[in-house]
Amino acid sequence: LLYEGDLLAARISDAQFELLMGDDELSELQGIEISDRIKAQKVNRVWDLIYMNHQAIMDDFQWIIQNKTSAPLSDTNRVIGPPELVFLEPGAVVEGCILNTQQGPIYIGESAEVMEGCMLRGPIGIGSGSIVKMGAKIYGPTSIGPGCRVGGEVTRSIMIGNSNKGHDGFLGDSVLGEWCNLGADTNNSNLKNNYSEVKLWDYETERFERTGHQFVGLIMGDHAKCGINTMFNTGTVVGVSANVFGAGYPRNFIPDFAWGGAEAGYRTYKFEEACQTAEIVMARRKLHFKSLEKSILEHVFEQTAKFRTWEKN
Repeated sequence: LLYEGDLLAARISDAQFELLMGDDELSELQGIEISDRIKAQKVNRVWDLIYMNHQAIMDDFQWIIQNKTSAPLSDTNRVIGPPELVFLEPGAVVEGCILNTQQGPIYIGESAEVMEGCMLRGPIGIGSGSIVKMGAKIYGPTSIGPGCRVGGEVTRSIMIGNSNKGHDGFLGDSVLGEWCNLGADTNNSNLKNNYSEVKLWDYETERFERTGHQFVGLIMGDHAKCGINTMFNTGTVVGVSANVFGAGYPRNFIPDFAWGGAEAGYRTYKFEEACQTAEIVMARRKLHFKSLEKSILEHVFEQTAKFRTWEKN
């Protein structure tokens, strides 16, 4: 299936798959163009996730509530806007909160909890089992995946799943992968002081690229973490399994498996040590760190070695 010439999906043989993995041309594939049949959003750059998320939440909400009835919302809450745009899955707990649906819906997944004193302004999606801490302020469009912990102030951001921003601090126009952890009072900038266009590190071109936007915050890869009071500059990319800490502003691109910060510099987070941490972190959520996941991380470790320039010395 092709959309405006781009490959979306294919049914292929094992031999064709091996060719595809080898980056060889698959000229024998017969493509079917479907752009004249459906309307799709194409994600070309990572910052597209931020700017497409509003419509994505709106579409998903209408799709996911089809033929379903929301669990009752406690009368300890106040809804501003259409009440039918608040949808709770079974087991969701929301008490003593202000929910504003004037700009979009608010979806709260199965067994998720929004603690008292929270203020949510849609469109917002909160995944199953996630916890929004007391007094949190979340502005849409924001998507919080399953198993997350969220506190402080969040605006126009995405947390893929099982990541923690459990304390005060600001997260804006950002995307966090899985198993990330932001230390208490971590803040990111999403707007430059001179209001100019934000540039962001691009792995494909191996340089900073123009985003065309004024508001771009923090992009953080899976298993990345930062210490308390970390300050991220506008348009910062943090690689997979990076561990950032210390005073001052870290650089705008922190390579994968980097360990350190602005003052002390960086060393390599040894692969086996990173895997041990991942195993402990996942076990806290009663999940196992499988051999497949380790193989994926090992591939990332090898492919990104060229960005850890200190290793060459």
